[in-house]
Amino acid sequence: MRSSSSVSLISCCWPRLLAPASTSTSTSTSTSSSSPPLRTMMNPKIDATKSHNRSITSTSSTLLSSSSSSSTTVDKFQQVIHSSSTEWVDGWQKCWEQGLTPWDLGQPTPILVHLHKTGALPNGRALVPGCGSGYDVVAIACPDRYVVGLDISEVALERAKELSSLSSQEHFEFLKADFFTWRPTQLFDLIFDYTFFCAIDPDMRPSWAVGIRDLLKPDGELITLMFPISDHEGGPPYKVSTTDYEEVLHPLGFEATSIVENELVVSPRMGREKLARWKRSIF
Repeated sequence: MRSSSSVSLISCCWPRLLAPASTSTSTSTSTSSSSPPLRTMMNPKIDATKSHNRSITSTSSTLLSSSSSSSTTVDKFQQVIHSSSTEWVDGWQKCWEQGLTPWDLGQPTPILVHLHKTGALPNGRALVPGCGSGYDVVAIACPDRYVVGLDISEVALERAKELSSLSSQEHFEFLKADFFTWRPTQLFDLIFDYTFFCAIDPDMRPSWAVGIRDLLKPDGELITLMFPISDHEGGPPYKVSTTDYEEVLHPLGFEATSIVENELVVSPRMGREKLARWKRSIF
């Protein structure tokens, strides 16, 4: 088993898994790699799902496709992760420093935005472990919900703070800490996990569940966007299944209140995601 310090908190995804079976050619002519300010992206007049899908189409043509240049980027990313001379954390940090971040989709998660806008998320304190660029943190922050974005990469957090600089920052914050050892004085009403569970070594999944239990209020809710549901070998990201979550959460008293297909999944991930909501049945 890897030590907790060897586990990255950075959310990630494997572009080869994200690519659709038949990749279509993007019609986007934009070559800019910069992301718009989060305040602009969260404009309520803009349909979040459509805006997100436009971004994914552009991203697919550069990072998620099977082109030679894309393969080179992915190869470099994987090489940095697996050849780090010290810890995995160091590898993820180097990826951010070198701009090798193909997991960063550049927008908030559509289903999370939908749950927020429809009032289907718990209020109070929320945690997003492995927050990366912080899109989801800002997307669900509001007067009724204070959101903490947690990551172990200083570069990722600097980017998150830069992207959120035009947003009202009284309802969220970004912290550098190790999820597996960080224990704040205040617990959370909501924890949202997406591409964090799949980023850690499977041997660390029981420790992940303990961290969730220790950070969540007894009556709090865990929302997991399960990805990637597949049969591939190796990682990260490591393959996941509903059973993988149940095996580590059930012993700690968590039960799924619902598990459904992600209806707002971005097209490259179609069929590889499920949305699960969990509550503790025993305290």
